[in-house]
Amino acid sequence: MKHIGLYIHIPFCRSKCPYCDFYSLTGREDLFPSYVRSAAVQLDALAQKYTVRADTLYLGGGTPSLIGGELLEELIAAARAHFQVPPDAEITVECNPSSCTEQLFRELAAAGVNRISLGMQSAVDRERKKLGRRSGREDVARCIGWAKDAGIGNISLDLMLGVPGQTAESAAESVDFCAQSGVTHVSGYLLKLEEGTPFYTRSGSLALPDEDETCRIYETVCQGLEQAGFEQYEISNFAKPGYESRHNLKYWNDAEYLGIGPAAHSFIEGKRFYYPRDIDAFLAGGEPVPDGPGGDFEEYAMLRLRLCAGLREEEVRARFGHPIPDKLYVRARELAENGLAAYDRGEIRLTRAGFLLSNSAIAYLLYG
Repeated sequence: MKHIGLYIHIPFCRSKCPYCDFYSLTGREDLFPSYVRSAAVQLDALAQKYTVRADTLYLGGGTPSLIGGELLEELIAAARAHFQVPPDAEITVECNPSSCTEQLFRELAAAGVNRISLGMQSAVDRERKKLGRRSGREDVARCIGWAKDAGIGNISLDLMLGVPGQTAESAAESVDFCAQSGVTHVSGYLLKLEEGTPFYTRSGSLALPDEDETCRIYETVCQGLEQAGFEQYEISNFAKPGYESRHNLKYWNDAEYLGIGPAAHSFIEGKRFYYPRDIDAFLAGGEPVPDGPGGDFEEYAMLRLRLCAGLREEEVRARFGHPIPDKLYVRARELAENGLAAYDRGEIRLTRAGFLLSNSAIAYLLYG
């Protein structure tokens, strides 16, 4: 039986952060129970259609911790029942420090959760406030302690890079916090101004670091985390050895996964589909809509080049029955002359400088 990743979207937040364009709703606590029941119905429907097991389960949002341990446990139990989630599966729940309690982590641990992704964004409180975060550095530290006390030692912290008022020096403060907190994983994402968000509207007055400073911030974070024992394995992700996100690696390896909830996407049996960004349609039993085929070489290469491992000849041959096309090596040599890629006859990968220009560098490798 095939093993897939399973994602469940929890589209609720206490307040909307000014940079976020993920699908989420505020002030709809009344929908929490009915949403969980609808998600369970969709889990059953997909399980009847696809004979697969889920060896990773990820509850993201939104703010999953907002709906509480009891409902999260109900969702996890439904996923286990329908997708034969094994005891050694990686089960992750995203948590916001402002909606966490000591009891919540005990309930999550009892439900089988063994990985927490904590939305810190910055350990510098003035930066957190500009990002619309309610909690402070001490609240983050308290949540880390509660999770560990509950027996959940695999903890990831989110960082945002290039945020208003940030410098390489202040980013180093966040790195120091990550190093001293004993977490196992850090995700460091460059801020992107998404159309339709308050940050996009106010972009001219945000006091964002310029391009050179943003590059310095990224390099400072990468180097600092490496010195603290974290290994970079993807453009934005760093892990202590053995603690890479098994679920997210499915995305970057173009492996199969199913997503449940409004705005959640799936890729299975060569097809992609998604649920519309409409909670009313989801609660009414609306089915996902087709999103075309998936899994061809270009898609695979685009995703794999986000990884530090890059494209590897033997893996391409095993999946597609052909080697890495010669034209990619030719283009990789051109990028390498500018310090953006590295290559030999067995692999192509982006350098750290290439990661800073990843969209352009990957597009050039694939299309010239």
